[in-house]
Amino acid sequence: MGQTKSIDLPEPGAGSPSVTVSSSAKSRWWLWALALGVVALVGWYYRSSKNASQAADPAAAVAAAAKGRGAGGFSAANMVVPVVVATAQRGDLPVYFNGLGTVTAFNTVTIRSRVDGQLVSVAFKEGQFVHEGDLLAQIDPRPFQVQLEQATGQLAKDQAQRKDAEVNFERYKLLFKEGVIPQQQLDTQAALVGQFDGAIASDQSQIDNAKLQLTYSRITAPISGRIGLRLVDAGNIVHASDTNGLLVITQLQPISVIFSLPQDQLPDVNAKLRSGVQLVVDAYDRDDTAKIASGKLQTIDNQIDPTTGTYKLKSIFGNADNALFPNQFVNVHLLVDVKHNLTIVPASAIQRGPQGTYVYAVAKDAASKDATAKIYPVTVALTTGNSVGLSAGLNSGDVVVIDGQDKLQDGTRVNPNPTGGATGAGGASPSPAQGAPQSGKSSKGQAGGSRR
Repeated sequence: MGQTKSIDLPEPGAGSPSVTVSSSAKSRWWLWALALGVVALVGWYYRSSKNASQAADPAAAVAAAAKGRGAGGFSAANMVVPVVVATAQRGDLPVYFNGLGTVTAFNTVTIRSRVDGQLVSVAFKEGQFVHEGDLLAQIDPRPFQVQLEQATGQLAKDQAQRKDAEVNFERYKLLFKEGVIPQQQLDTQAALVGQFDGAIASDQSQIDNAKLQLTYSRITAPISGRIGLRLVDAGNIVHASDTNGLLVITQLQPISVIFSLPQDQLPDVNAKLRSGVQLVVDAYDRDDTAKIASGKLQTIDNQIDPTTGTYKLKSIFGNADNALFPNQFVNVHLLVDVKHNLTIVPASAIQRGPQGTYVYAVAKDAASKDATAKIYPVTVALTTGNSVGLSAGLNSGDVVVIDGQDKLQDGTRVNPNPTGGATGAGGASPSPAQGAPQSGKSSKGQAGGSRR
């Protein structure tokens, strides 16, 4: 045993103090240090083994984290978390290819005058829809009417002279038979009749030209379409050589949309066209949220743009409501296929973690009638708008959580609140409220295990 040093404490009122300290307590400090090291090593080993088990089982990790968050011995498993739920349904989802497009008119005509003259009247209003043959403007026709009258008078004169020359020619024939006149005089008279025939033909062409000028003075619509802004006002002198023209007519019904898609998607589209399938094309607004019109794919271009790696496609829209305008920018969704027999859930139900994609499904205990949230790994087959098609992991009729997942763990008691409508199924394109389709390619998620 260690030695003991003694210090005598003096009596009250005595001199300097005397204290006795045991040297054995000072010599055992390394025993306490060793004990603390062993405790730290055991704690580190326990924490490491616990983290490894949680990484292998996500549900256990969530449960352990919830226990760690409990304060004062209160467990999160005893909480009732309000959540919003939706019901999974079995149905079909469309596959879309998305591209950027520009509305292009089939015909655009700049109306110009074909004759020179004063514009006396304008028979249209800006923005008016006109049909082929409708009167648009009138140029002063009086100069052309005068030309017609002159040509008509000249024709009458030449016709009278020809008649006189023809009568004389018949007389010369009789006189020539009797030997009164020579052959030369008879031939000259025949030539004179021929000259008047030529003059009459020229007069007739002058009449036709004057009538044509009168027709040109009355400007009509060459196509059916919508009139733009007026470029010349009534009272101005217009010429056939004017470059600006009088107005512009654009055909809006039907109308086309030219858009581009990546070259990787060309085989799928080309295969559909070659098989005779009529592909549906939807045009969405600039924000890609509201559908403007639906049409049909007409054809694809005969080459790929090497600078962008895309190819062009042309679609036709009836545009009965005139929602599409030339040079308008639109987002195009081309429906190329429909995936059948998928379990459809809202996109907000899908959660992603290190082990893959999963959802929280609500299950009710038959004994206690309590609703609890369970983790189910799922496989994503297709995402279209706000709908996700699952090929594995859930069944039709399962109730999934679409809002409030941040407060959940495996086994948490929940108070489910339905959204008021089940997830839509079928091949119809998503509504504007759902948003635009996100991708035309199926996205495969890792299952992370079978349904538990």
